[in-house]
Amino acid sequence: MTTPEPAALQARARSFGGVAGSYAALRPTYPADAVEFLLGRGRALDVLDLGAGTGLLTEVVLGLGHRVRAVDPSPEMLAELAARLPAVATAVGTAEQIPTEDAAVDAVVAGQAAHWFDPGAAARELRRVLRPGGLLGLVWNTRDERVPWVGALGEVISDEARGHEADQAVVDRFAAELGADVEVVESAVVQHVTPEHVVAGIATRSYVAVMDDARRAEFLSGIRELLGEHPGTRGRTELELPYRTHAYRLTPR
Repeated sequence: MTTPEPAALQARARSFGGVAGSYAALRPTYPADAVEFLLGRGRALDVLDLGAGTGLLTEVVLGLGHRVRAVDPSPEMLAELAARLPAVATAVGTAEQIPTEDAAVDAVVAGQAAHWFDPGAAARELRRVLRPGGLLGLVWNTRDERVPWVGALGEVISDEARGHEADQAVVDRFAAELGADVEVVESAVVQHVTPEHVVAGIATRSYVAVMDDARRAEFLSGIRELLGEHPGTRGRTELELPYRTHAYRLTPR
């Protein structure tokens, strides 16, 4: 995987505030079975959702009966989270400077976020905030490009999206920094969306959010053209957009 330069990566990481409302409405949730694999069910844990964004993962963790606090660098994203989940405590912060006391939580989770973290600095903070026996759960949804029209969509956006999503190297680096054992499970989730929702969802991606207006309009027009012409989507008013979910449970030794 080709990794963006640090300045470009930081610009992309800061871009989510401007699309917070759309992000909350258009991004997929996480399957409960994948999150249950990370955290279990029945014994309530103190969980910190790191890079929580608008709370898509937070909501699933709450639904499994755990106590959650949410941390994100974007006040706009946390405002969306607070509006949807007012009982959740929130704080502005980063993986490299977690605004939480020592040994405060049983688990830290990150949904669609760990590729933004500096593994070395984040690992030191994770060791600080985790209680003995605590764990790190990393989860990503990625479009299932085994479906032909989704594969065609991936080809259209591949040059812009490179380095944006999950990569095994991210998990491996955290495992090395934490001296952690790694277990993984795969699940799936499907969004029922209109073609325009697909376009709007792509517009929430960081690589699109940092484009200038003209480039963004041109890029999204290409997505509309694909959806209008591909045999798997042409003439359809509702689409099933499938995602593969990979959940990684890292247990520091």
